[in-house]
Amino acid sequence: MADDKKFAGFICTGCGIGERLDAGQLETTAKRDGKMATCQQHEMLCSKEGVQLIRDAIDKDGATHVMIAACSRRAKVEAFSFTDVAMSRANLREGVIWARPENDDNQETTQEMADDYIRMACAEVKYMNKPKMSGEQALNKNILVVGGGVTGMTAALETAAAGFPVHLVEKTGALGGWAAKWHKRIPGRAAADGVGNGTNVDLPMPMDNDVEQMVAAVEASELITVHLNSTVTKTSGAPGRFSVDITTESGSTATENIGAIVQASGWKEFDASAIPSLGSSNADVVSNVELEALAKAAGDGPIKRPSDGKEVKSVVFVQNAGQASTAEGHLPYHSGIGDLIAIKQAIYFKAQNGKDCDTTILFDNLRTPGAAGEDFYRSGQQQMVIFSKGQVGEVTSGGNGATVSFKDLILDEEVKLEADLVVLDLGMVPNSGPDPYAANESQEGMTDEEKGDAKAAAEIAVPIDSILNLDYRQGSDLPQLKWGFTDSHFICFPYETRRTGIYAAGPVRRPMDIKQAQDDATGAAMKAIQAAVNAGQGSAAHPRVGDLSYPSFRKEGCTQCKRCTVECPFGAINEDEKRYPMFNESRCRRCGTCMGACPVRVISFENYSIDSVGQQIKAVDIPDEFSEKPRILVMACENDAYPALDQAAMSGQEISPWARIIPVRCLGSVSLSWVTDAMNSGYDGIIMMGCQRGDDYQCHFVRGSTMAAERMAKVGDTLSTLNLEPERVIVHEVAITDIERAPRLIKDMEEVVERVGMSPFKF
Repeated sequence: MADDKKFAGFICTGCGIGERLDAGQLETTAKRDGKMATCQQHEMLCSKEGVQLIRDAIDKDGATHVMIAACSRRAKVEAFSFTDVAMSRANLREGVIWARPENDDNQETTQEMADDYIRMACAEVKYMNKPKMSGEQALNKNILVVGGGVTGMTAALETAAAGFPVHLVEKTGALGGWAAKWHKRIPGRAAADGVGNGTNVDLPMPMDNDVEQMVAAVEASELITVHLNSTVTKTSGAPGRFSVDITTESGSTATENIGAIVQASGWKEFDASAIPSLGSSNADVVSNVELEALAKAAGDGPIKRPSDGKEVKSVVFVQNAGQASTAEGHLPYHSGIGDLIAIKQAIYFKAQNGKDCDTTILFDNLRTPGAAGEDFYRSGQQQMVIFSKGQVGEVTSGGNGATVSFKDLILDEEVKLEADLVVLDLGMVPNSGPDPYAANESQEGMTDEEKGDAKAAAEIAVPIDSILNLDYRQGSDLPQLKWGFTDSHFICFPYETRRTGIYAAGPVRRPMDIKQAQDDATGAAMKAIQAAVNAGQGSAAHPRVGDLSYPSFRKEGCTQCKRCTVECPFGAINEDEKRYPMFNESRCRRCGTCMGACPVRVISFENYSIDSVGQQIKAVDIPDEFSEKPRILVMACENDAYPALDQAAMSGQEISPWARIIPVRCLGSVSLSWVTDAMNSGYDGIIMMGCQRGDDYQCHFVRGSTMAAERMAKVGDTLSTLNLEPERVIVHEVAITDIERAPRLIKDMEEVVERVGMSPFKF
C-alpha cells in the first residue's frame, strides 16, 4: 500500500558537488517535485557518519524508500548497501559535475541536469519495492559433474575441497579420460630463473603424467560419489533444486537432487578420413593421439612405426591438418594447442630414439599458448627439433614410411621429405550434445539472422547423444557457438552458459591443454558453488549477483502471446497447462528481456519495471521549443555503455548538457512504450546504447542486444504515425572501453536534432 511507504532523500555535497551545484535547490527539488517526505544534506554521505545518517532514517524514522544523490550507482556500492529498503541513486558526480565544464557559462544547464537527475531518482524509487525471496528452495550443496576426465576430476576435487558433495558421472568404465592415455604432459610452467643469461637456462620439458594420482584422490574422497558406465538421462528443475536421473549401462536409474551442474564432457578427435590427401590410410601416418599410444607402449624405449615395428629414425609432424580450412568436412577453426603437442612429442623422439632421430615440425602458423609458451618452443630448439614453415600439399606412400610434399614458405620452393613416420596434428572437436537452436523447434522470437543460422546448423547437424537431457522447453542441451563449442561469455563470464546454474569447463568450451583445463575446471567449480548458494538465498547469479528480484506478471492482462517465453535467453520461463507463463526464479538472470518483450506491459520486477523507468522519463523537465534546450534520452546498458559514460566523465570527456541518461539492465528490457512515451513527452531524440551482438557478442545477457535491435527495427512505424523523423531514435553498440566514442554518439544526436528541428510534441 502507498500509505506504508515513507520516502527519505539524501544529498551528498562532497567530491565537489557542493561547490558546483546549489544543494539547497536540489533539496527543494527533491521535496517539491520528488515528493520526498524528508531530504537531508551531508558533506560526505559515504563516510561512517553519512552512512549512519541514512541508517538512522531507516531504523529510527521508518524510511522504506531511500533516494541517494551522490556519485554513480556503480561507485560506493558497499557503503550504500541498504538491502532492507527500496533505493534509487541520482548520479550527480560522474553524471553531472565531472561531465560538464567548470565555468559560469555552463552553470545553468549543469544545475538543470542535476535537478532532473534528482527528479528521476525520486520518480524511480516511488515505483520500486524492496525485493524479497521467493522461497522456491533452500540451500542444496550437492554439485553434479558430468565427465570423468581431467576437467571433471579437477572440478570434483575442488568442489569437495570447499565442503560440497559431488556426484561425478562418467560414461565409460574408468576415470581419466583422454589424459589417462598420454605418455607425458605439456609442461605447466615457464622457464626457471636465468632466462636471458645465455647458456644455463632451465627450459620447461614434458612432465610426467599425474592422472593416476588424480584418479586415486577422487576415489579416496568421502564427498565424491563416482558413477561409472553411467549417463545423465534426465535433468529437470532449476538451480538449487535440479532433479537428475543417472542411469547405468544396465538400465538402473538413481535420481539425485542437485544444486548446480558442471558439464565437463570433453572432446573428440577430428576424423582424419576427411583429409585423404594427407595419407590417413597409411599405417605409418598416425594422429597425434595415436602417437601418444605408441610412445606410452614404448615406455622409455625407442618409438617404433606401426607398419613393421622398425625403430623410427625420421619423423615429420604435419601441423594444422584439416584445420582453419573452408574445405568441405574440415574444421573451420584452429585448435590452438596442436603445436604444443607436436613439440612435446618431438622431444619424445629425441629422448627415446636418440638425438640423431630426424625430427621435423612443418607449420604454417606456430602457436604456443599457455604457461610454457615460448619457452617450450625454445626447449624444442634446444633438443635440435627442426621447425620449418611449410604448406603441406600431400602425404604419399612408398613402401614403408611416407613422403611429405610441401612448399617451403621461407625459401619459396617445393620440397619432398621422406620419413619413417608422419604425425598429423588433428583438431579437437567438442563433445557437446545437440544444439537446441539447430533442432527442429519453434523459431519464434529469433531474428532473421538467427533463423538463418539455425537452418544452416540443422542442415549439417548429425545425430548426437544428449549430454544433459534437459527437460526444458528450449531444448535438451546447452546452446552452442557456431562450431559446436558450448556457448559462454569468454570475456566477462567464461564458464557461464545460457542455462543458469549449469557451467561448462574444459575442451567442451574451447580447445585447451591439461593445465588450462584444470584452471578452467576450478573456475567452473567455484561458479557452481556460488550458483547453489545464490539459489538457496533466492538471489540472482551473474551478472546481477545478489539481486533478490524476479519477474512477476499480471495474469488478467496476459494475452498468452508467448513472446516472453521464447525470447528469454536462459530458458527461465515455462508455460502452465493453460499456456500462461511460469516464471522460474532461480533460472532467471534478471535481465528484463521478458519485460521488454511483453506487448501488454504486464511483466515487472519489484525494483525494475515499466513504471520505474517510464516515470523517470516523464519526470524530466522538458523546456518549450523556444528555449533552444533540446532533451535527448539515453537508455544505456548498465554493463557496458553506462560504465563507459562514467569513465568518460572521469577522464574529462564532456557529455552533452541536453542528455538525460537512464541505466537499463539490458537493451533487451527496453519496452517500446518507453520510446512512445518519450516522444509524446517532447524528447527530441532517443539513443539506446547496448552491447555488441552477433557471433562475437558481448551482451552480458547473450541475446538482449539482438532482441532490442529486432524490436527497434520496427520503431519507424511508430514514429511515422507520430509524423516524426526516424533518425530521432537510434540504437548503438557500445563497449565498456568506448569512453571517447560514447559521448560523441550523444553529440551526434545533438546535430541530428539541430538539423531536423525540435520535437513538435513539446508542451
